[in-house]
This record gives sequence, C-alpha cells and structure tokens, in this order.
Amino acid sequence: MMRMNDYNYMTTRIAEVYFILGSLLVAASLASVIGYALKLRRPADPAIQNLNARIRSWWILILVSGGALLAGPAAVNLLFCGVSFLALREFFSPLRKADRPVFYACVFLALPVQYMLAYEGRLEALAIWIPVFCLPLLAVMEALFDRVSAALLGLLVCVYGISYIPALMALHIPGYERRTPLLMVFLVLIAQVSDILQYVWGKLAGRHALAPAISPSKTVEGLVGGVAGASLLGALLWRLTPFTSWQSALMAFLIAMLGFAGGLVMSAIKRDRGIKDWGRLIEGHGGILDRIDSLCFSAPVFFHLARYFFGHS
Repeated sequence: MMRMNDYNYMTTRIAEVYFILGSLLVAASLASVIGYALKLRRPADPAIQNLNARIRSWWILILVSGGALLAGPAAVNLLFCGVSFLALREFFSPLRKADRPVFYACVFLALPVQYMLAYEGRLEALAIWIPVFCLPLLAVMEALFDRVSAALLGLLVCVYGISYIPALMALHIPGYERRTPLLMVFLVLIAQVSDILQYVWGKLAGRHALAPAISPSKTVEGLVGGVAGASLLGALLWRLTPFTSWQSALMAFLIAMLGFAGGLVMSAIKRDRGIKDWGRLIEGHGGILDRIDSLCFSAPVFFHLARYFFGHS
C-alpha cells in the first residue's frame, strides 16, 4: 500500500506538469483571441456566443484543476470529491422525497469513504467498497422505500468511476513513482481532447448518425476522427507515461472509446428524462456530468490496466 501523499512534490518532475499547464493556457489564450475576433465580426451570432462561453469555462477549468494539481495530492483528492458530489446532485435532480435516504447515504457514506480510500492508497478496498458493500445496502433501501430508480448507476458513475482519477496518484509503478500525477493528466487530457475532436469532426464531416434516437449529434465520422486524433496525441505524449509509444496510443484509444461509451450512456439517461443538459453550472458546457461523462467508464479501466500491466501493489 502506498499512501497518495508519500512522495515529495519538490522532487517530482514537476516541470512536465508546468509545461502541460502552460501549453493549455497558451491554447486557451489563442482561443480567446480568436473568439474575440469572431465576436467583433458577428456579435449576434449564437454559435459564436456559445463558443466564447465555452472558452471562458475552459479558463476556469484549467486554472482550478491546474492549481489543485500543483498544490498536491490532498487538493486533487478534494477537487474530485467535490466534482463527484456536484455530479451526484445533478444526477438526483430534482431530489424527490423518496430519493432522499438513498442520496444522503451516497453523499455521507459512500462518497467520503471512497475518496478516503483513494487518498490513503488502499487500492483493494477502493475497488470493492462501493460495488460490494454500498450497492446492496442502497438496493435494500430502495426496496424498503418502494422506490426503483437509477440511483445505483448514479453512484457508480459519479463516485466510483471518477474516484479512480485521483487514485492514479497512489499507483506504484517501478521507476515511475514520483511521476504518477502525469497519469492523471494523460487520462483527463486524452478524454477531453477526444470529446472536442469528436465534436469538431462531427460538425465538419458528420454524415452518418451513430445513435440518432439517443444523441443525433454523435456521428460515425466524428467518432472515427476523434478517436484517431486522441490516439495520435496519446502516442505523442508517451514520454509522460510509463508506456512505450504504441502502448500509449493503445491506452489513448481505449480511453477515447470508453469515453464515447460513457457519453452515450449518459445521453440515453438524459433522453429518457427529457433533458438536454445535466445542469448549468459550467457556462457553455451544461453541468458537471456533461463534462465528466467521458471519464466515468474510462478512468477505472485505465487505472486497472496501468496497475495490472505496469505496476505492483
């Protein structure tokens, strides 16, 4: 067992983190300039207004997540714990009276223990706490209150899946121990870039809808272009990982495909509930769940593949 904060940030190859964050800030700055120029030309265009809203949100996301990463493991863990809480609140919204016992059990029992286990690096307990202990309890609670809902899926998506992102920092990979924060950067960056590229390719070349009944905007061309671009980026970023270039590309491919699957499942739930977005917390992006849906499936798979093939307990 390796506690998440058992390494010294002063001796970590933190220059790589600074380089990545600096590159993201440069990209955000360039996007801001382009967005401002477009706004001057077409100030009333809704598409440009939405673009600038998304750019402003990306500034906040980069600064908050980057600040937490530089502050250390405790800050990262608290950040994702907060993300899971906000995602749970969106998933349960509107909070009906019959849902309250299950929601409170998720928030006050399942969530804090899961993130405590992630922070302490208790990886075996992390893997079983929610599926083995919490889900049966919540299922019984739902049965007692005569309430059948998607609450169990919400706990798996919002807490269990996302908790594996900070848990990456507790992995013990020989020769890579002090660089494990970069695995988290790799995962999140690939998932988000894949989302962006799928959107861009879908707009530019999308012709064939993948699941029109669930999400008409998702196309075959968007998926292929986004996954291919994310896989290429993964291969280029292999030096940030304990993987070879082809292993890094394969990991990126899996992250992108699982990210698409997560987004599709969450879109199906939204369609069933008759809503477009999970919330309005992030300007131009919807809610927290709209931004992390590509991580809920990919994070635990990426974690266990990295641990099984490259690390040891």
